[in-house]
Amino acid sequence: MMNCVRLLAIRALPLLLASALFVTDAQGGAAQQQPSNSSPSQSLYPSLPSEIPEHFKPVTRELSYTRTVVQIPMRDGIKLNTVIVIPKDAQHAGIVLERTPYDADRFSTREREARDWALKAGYIHVFQDVRGKYGSEGDYVMNRYVRGPLNPTPVSDATDASDTIGWLVKNVPQSNGRVAIMGISYDGFEALMGLVHPNPALKAAVPENPMVDGWMGDDWFHYGAFREQMMPYIYSQEATRADTDKWWSDYRDDYSMYLDAVNPSAIAAEYGMGQLGFWNKIVNNPSYDEFWQDQAVDKILAKEPLTVPTLLVAGEWDQEDIYGALAVYRALYAQASNRENLYLALGPWFHGQEATQGTHLGALNFGSDTSAYFDEHILLPFLAQHLQEQGPDAHLAHVNAFLTGANRWEQLPAWPACPGDCTIVEKPLYLRADHGLGFEPPQSSSGTEYDQYVSNPATPVPYRPRPVPAAQTSTWPEWLVGDQRPASARPDVETYETPVLQDAVRVSGRPEVHLVASTSGTDSDWVVKLIDVYPQQDAEEADMGGYELAVAMDIFRGRYRESLSHPAPLIPNKPLPYDFFLPAVDHIFLPGHRIMVQVQSSWFPLYDRNPQTFVANIFNAAADDYKEATQRIYCTPGHGTYINLPVAQQE
Repeated sequence: MMNCVRLLAIRALPLLLASALFVTDAQGGAAQQQPSNSSPSQSLYPSLPSEIPEHFKPVTRELSYTRTVVQIPMRDGIKLNTVIVIPKDAQHAGIVLERTPYDADRFSTREREARDWALKAGYIHVFQDVRGKYGSEGDYVMNRYVRGPLNPTPVSDATDASDTIGWLVKNVPQSNGRVAIMGISYDGFEALMGLVHPNPALKAAVPENPMVDGWMGDDWFHYGAFREQMMPYIYSQEATRADTDKWWSDYRDDYSMYLDAVNPSAIAAEYGMGQLGFWNKIVNNPSYDEFWQDQAVDKILAKEPLTVPTLLVAGEWDQEDIYGALAVYRALYAQASNRENLYLALGPWFHGQEATQGTHLGALNFGSDTSAYFDEHILLPFLAQHLQEQGPDAHLAHVNAFLTGANRWEQLPAWPACPGDCTIVEKPLYLRADHGLGFEPPQSSSGTEYDQYVSNPATPVPYRPRPVPAAQTSTWPEWLVGDQRPASARPDVETYETPVLQDAVRVSGRPEVHLVASTSGTDSDWVVKLIDVYPQQDAEEADMGGYELAVAMDIFRGRYRESLSHPAPLIPNKPLPYDFFLPAVDHIFLPGHRIMVQVQSSWFPLYDRNPQTFVANIFNAAADDYKEATQRIYCTPGHGTYINLPVAQQE
């Protein structure tokens, strides 16, 4: 930052010198300087008339909607800033409600309203600032908990949603008294909160890519490994009510920035994040304790019946909240009485891509606009059925899933499933000591029992090629589909590969990792990637020749091998089992392709570095705690590493 200031000062120097010459007369005395607002008649020089009128009168066209801003009172007297946008001539119209921490006024600008899908469909569109953000009164709490042990107050996001819905149906005369709540990401979390003791007027919910469990696999942690690149988000959400204090950095490479800081707490200290309530909660709760378990939305919703038709929306390459939507689906589907009201759309999308263009993602081309299909064939029919008085039956399948690789939508009765006469069976895919990969278990041999690499915290494996751009930049949505060839070339990444496939292999569901590994340290991270390797010359997609497409990837922090809530040190050099799920897959590995698995022990700076020395809290790890470790991946009978793939099999 100092260099930038100095550069501006140097560039300004000629202007300062010119100004000094202007105010000095020929004898070296001071000349009278002209006022900056002098009229042309007073100036020493001729001037041209300004092209900017003194008083511009804008021409406005008649809008096709009315916009009203109201303050809706909650049960404790706090008022929430709410923008109500109503199509002109609307009568007996359904209401679409979105509750957000991202500024309701910004969501309802004239530019956005001109292309508002809800208004075009004839619905009343309502945006509301959550408690404590932007124009709403009250105190802000990140993902405010439902009423209970973590929240003894009479209010929560669930009660605020219910109170808002009750007020809207009583005070918006153009409505038909039917409300749908929806939103993406944090707004998706708010949509799920509407399902907790729902208001009777709530007739539909569409939680898209919702934040559900911040420790298990959404924004903050994945199986205990902290997502460092979400720190700017925490800063922007909690430093100010209206996000006026922006995160800044004088690094071009996030890899270097986080590496230089040693641990996340050091970065936080540089930005004053110790003042932020949620940051301190993260630091003080690094394990899956009651703090995280009691606010996990899938667990909360599993305790009560689903009475509101709900369309969950998930992205197969959601770079932020890949866990939540399907976790809620599994929790609700477990009760047979919920299934009539439960729907799922699983698309080939990054976080929230269903609301934008869906023709491609990074290097992948889907052959059609998958987002437009979602709107036309899934979302709008679902809302029409439940928001309109005597709405038409959408005849919607309970699951609409896009099969990547084949690039087609399928209508299914449940998830996971496959159409026609086929079933999903668990099929182990075994790692072999010669870096091979196959569905046949390894045989006894006198060869090496393991593959070995050295994991050095001083040179962690980058999660994308360097220089690593800051999170939330334009390429952030693409990193999950990034080519994995750079990782394959590193000595601290073990790579296993099948022969060229002669037949297609369809995988639909959650691959389950059964890793057997040892470390010379007392703690370790394990990253496992399931990859589709394209032919070196791809006749259909020339640009994809040799591409290593990550289909599903995740990280597991070794200290939680025995208990997610009570970490324990690992036994050095002893083969130990690590079991965890990868994110959901709906993908077909085509003939001519290969299946690859990569294993590594860092994924930086997406996740913080494991010191590889057990410490009580990694947020407080010192520089000398970070040590090299020798990692071994076991691939023999009795110590076999494999991934249970949910494979489609014809009956």
